[in-house]
Amino acid sequence: MQQVITTLTSIQNWLVLTGAGVSAGSGVPTYRDKQGVWQRLPPVTHQEFMAENSARQRFWARNMVGWRFMVEAQPNAAHLALAALEQTSALSHLVTQNVDGLHQRAGSGKVIDLHGRVDTVSCVSCGLKYHRGTLQSWLEQLNPEFNQLAGVIAPDGDAHIDALDYSSMQIPDCEHCGGILKPDAVFFGDSIPRDRLAEAQQQMNLAQGLLVVGSSLTVYSGYRFCLWAQQQGKPIVILNEGATRADKIASLKVDKRCAGILQDWLERCAD
Repeated sequence: MQQVITTLTSIQNWLVLTGAGVSAGSGVPTYRDKQGVWQRLPPVTHQEFMAENSARQRFWARNMVGWRFMVEAQPNAAHLALAALEQTSALSHLVTQNVDGLHQRAGSGKVIDLHGRVDTVSCVSCGLKYHRGTLQSWLEQLNPEFNQLAGVIAPDGDAHIDALDYSSMQIPDCEHCGGILKPDAVFFGDSIPRDRLAEAQQQMNLAQGLLVVGSSLTVYSGYRFCLWAQQQGKPIVILNEGATRADKIASLKVDKRCAGILQDWLERCAD
């Protein structure tokens, strides 16, 4: 533990990349376990969502349940520590793979939502934007029986949603043009917007090191930050429970929960 704190305090202006392990402590369900293996059915891809009504039914059935956890989730100690570290010279910017907005709610201001956000939904045809809460009301009104059944599912049992019959799920269309409504998040099989990726790469260029928190880096969109840091000869520190894709190129890897380490780092910065 002492080694990682010494490493983190030895330089300034870390770029921090966060993943699902940070939000798990707030009750947000994760798809993968500590070994990076799927705990539930893999998520609907962008191509499936756009092409198949059954895929959209499956997505919104799970999302209708998961939204309850998003609404109830509160920033945890890791979010709060990172927000406080932003006020020092320790942390230059934060890039998150999470789509829940908890970093901003904790007080972080220099945040790049790499994969977008799920608290807004847009029509893919006309671009009209809706708040996700509005869509939740529509989904519950259109699917009262499913909503009642899904309401008993707990966060750690979110996988049970896959066993429910969602074939009769009614999905609202855009009120303006009748187009498909899709969360403002990057789905599997889709690409991160170029300007967002360019901004994230610029922050990596400006940072003196990369700190990965709560991510297995299984997805290339996160792993590429480690490749950038390696190419630039910058230290890579990983705080994650379980193996990650970048363990072999990391300068230091700590296989523990991140909140306590982040709080210790913050206290050291305050000394």
